[in-house]
Amino acid sequence: MKNNMIVNKVNREIPSNYKPFISSSDYKNHQRVLIDEKKTNNKIIFLKDLSEVFDILKIKDNDTISFHHHLRNGDFVQNLVSEEIKKRNLKNLHYAPSAIFPSNAILAELIKNGNVTSIDTNYLNGEVAEVIGKGYLQGPLVMNTHGGRPRKIEAGELKIDVAFIACPTVDKLGNGYGGIGKAACGSLGYAISDLKYAKKVVLVTDNLVDTLDRIELDHKYVDIVLVIDSIGDPNGIVSGTTKITKDPIGLKIANMTAKLLDEIGLIKDGMSMQTGAGGTSLAVASYVKNLMIKKNIKGSFASGGITGYFVDMQKNNLFEELHDVQCFDIDAVKSYNENPHHIGMSASKYANPYDDPIVDKLDIVILGATEIDKDFNVNVTTDSYGKIIGGSGGHSDTAHGAKVSIITTNLIKSRMPIIKDHVTTITTPGEDIDILVCERGIAVNPLRKDLLALLKNSHLPIKTIDELYELAHSITGTPKKLERSKEVIGVVEYRDGTVIDTLYKF
Repeated sequence: MKNNMIVNKVNREIPSNYKPFISSSDYKNHQRVLIDEKKTNNKIIFLKDLSEVFDILKIKDNDTISFHHHLRNGDFVQNLVSEEIKKRNLKNLHYAPSAIFPSNAILAELIKNGNVTSIDTNYLNGEVAEVIGKGYLQGPLVMNTHGGRPRKIEAGELKIDVAFIACPTVDKLGNGYGGIGKAACGSLGYAISDLKYAKKVVLVTDNLVDTLDRIELDHKYVDIVLVIDSIGDPNGIVSGTTKITKDPIGLKIANMTAKLLDEIGLIKDGMSMQTGAGGTSLAVASYVKNLMIKKNIKGSFASGGITGYFVDMQKNNLFEELHDVQCFDIDAVKSYNENPHHIGMSASKYANPYDDPIVDKLDIVILGATEIDKDFNVNVTTDSYGKIIGGSGGHSDTAHGAKVSIITTNLIKSRMPIIKDHVTTITTPGEDIDILVCERGIAVNPLRKDLLALLKNSHLPIKTIDELYELAHSITGTPKKLERSKEVIGVVEYRDGTVIDTLYKF
């Protein structure tokens, strides 16, 4: 079983000027900093002025400040805090948001001004990515995974001075919940490690109520509740498609993927599954759904960032449970609040490699790729020119954990072959990727001899990745190799903290 293997890390050069915040990444040897009774004797302060929060907590130069991204491109809280930092002209701050979106553009200004000089994050795009790519960030950019981030926090490698947690509803005891309120975003899984391990915690809400029937964020970890007019726009949760593709090539890829899963025996009772929220991934889920109905199959769970599509599958008794670290659309938010079988989980329980995570119990994960190479290494962090456009998120966590990880992608995108000799940036090592499905064929990683044996007599177009590489290049020609800058701007970390690649100035 792949999830019992020890991954052989890709040997990539680590830049000589890279100095991690703590040299050791041995989780089990670090003293865990959580104190269960951390706040029980403290009285929570309720405020309406962010400036008072800064004064009371004595937020200063060189502090590490964290945020979560459950409101995605609709988040206002990170921007509000950034405005206060700009006003006070604090310097040399370390930002540790779980993700950075185009709506967080003010951070680009803070980077240029030297207010923020180092960043840990799992995902990054928009103007902030552009500014970092041009070399404005003075210190390191560290790209984590969704599982690597809580591991890093809980191990004491990433020490957070103040966590600002956008929380759609807070009660008068200081407990928080994400499923109701005018900015309801559902599960608050990415904020749990920040809540429990940060030195100081601020819940930021626009909906203060007397009591809560359901609690995600326990008041014993909270220092301050800040009540403001609006923490964000929940419509910004839907950033990107959450609908099944209508593109005939995408549908062909999805249909082939579902047939492949059936042939290797994974469409069965008790199966577990995760897909992304992209159009082709959801089309795979649609074809799998049809097979499950046809065969009268009921799965155990679907996981990840949950969309309305999986909500419908669970309601139709195709999965017993949904395990959700973040909601990808408004239908999922509603389900999270109403459906007892729609279960929230922390990012640590989702993907921390040392917390018996849900990802290690997956049978199937369907993932995308910006690039894939002949060794099955996958890039979703940069484009082919080295420009930062995303990040692992849960890509490498789920790819390692699932029994079978499948990349679905067009063979050619924007007249460029998707298969390279070497990817520009390794996000997920090839040892964790099992199968590539594109419209021209299916390539199985040679390391998976068990899958190759199962597909020996398949009627599907099974090819080698070299054959697909040659086919793509016969159509597009061989792209000119681009010279990249030698100036290091950051690193990509695997889920256990190993540096697996380097990011260079764009």
